[in-house]
Amino acid sequence: MKEWKLKKVIQILTACLVMIVVLNVSGISMKTIDINKKESKTNRRDSNLQMESETRETISRILNEQIQTELPQIAITFDDGPSVCTPALLDGLKERGVKATFFLVGENVETYPDIVKRIYEEGHLIGNHTYHHVEITKLSDEEAMYEINKTDELIAAITGQRVQYIRPPFGVWQRELENYLDVLPVMWTVDPLDWTTENIDEVVNKVVPQAKENDIILLHDCYKSSVEAALRIVDLLKAEGFEFVTVDKLILE
Repeated sequence: MKEWKLKKVIQILTACLVMIVVLNVSGISMKTIDINKKESKTNRRDSNLQMESETRETISRILNEQIQTELPQIAITFDDGPSVCTPALLDGLKERGVKATFFLVGENVETYPDIVKRIYEEGHLIGNHTYHHVEITKLSDEEAMYEINKTDELIAAITGQRVQYIRPPFGVWQRELENYLDVLPVMWTVDPLDWTTENIDEVVNKVVPQAKENDIILLHDCYKSSVEAALRIVDLLKAEGFEFVTVDKLILE
């Protein structure tokens, strides 16, 4: 992260130097007297000022676009929901302008359809987490497909969209299922084991110091402490320059 910040500072300083050179050159060129023209001093001065202004605006726009597109991206994901804790999380994410990824359990989708609808309408990505939160490899192919398809159907009935991504519970996936199901498994790179503790500081301290570009953070939106920790993590990592995206943005790039 420090190397990225240093690189960005160098880029900005270089761009500023280019801007100064361009402005100086434009000023000199505009002040050059063309004996074949009868342009007044006032017109030359106005043209000079206009050109300098347009040059500044152009370089400023390029710099802003460069910074925005080169922010290190990271994804925050939530398993086992939706739950009674999810609305508070959605409120916090909306306030911060952050999009997350939610891997939903089918049973909970049936219990909280309005929350599922809100997750979708607010632009978050929804994934499959099986119907009963079961370990896929301990099931037959038929049972596994039932767990996944039933959850997919419940979500699609609410959102109108089929689910493209699955996070298999316990991180164990049966790759042969990809021959029958059009889903892509999504794992994680940072796991603070938030489900084992209600200590918010502990969860935050397990994530923020080790977070790096393209990481996928695993949390759960069925615990109040995890929701509070997630929002604190978002604040701290945004302050470090990270841009939060849904997991498909990291997988497809």
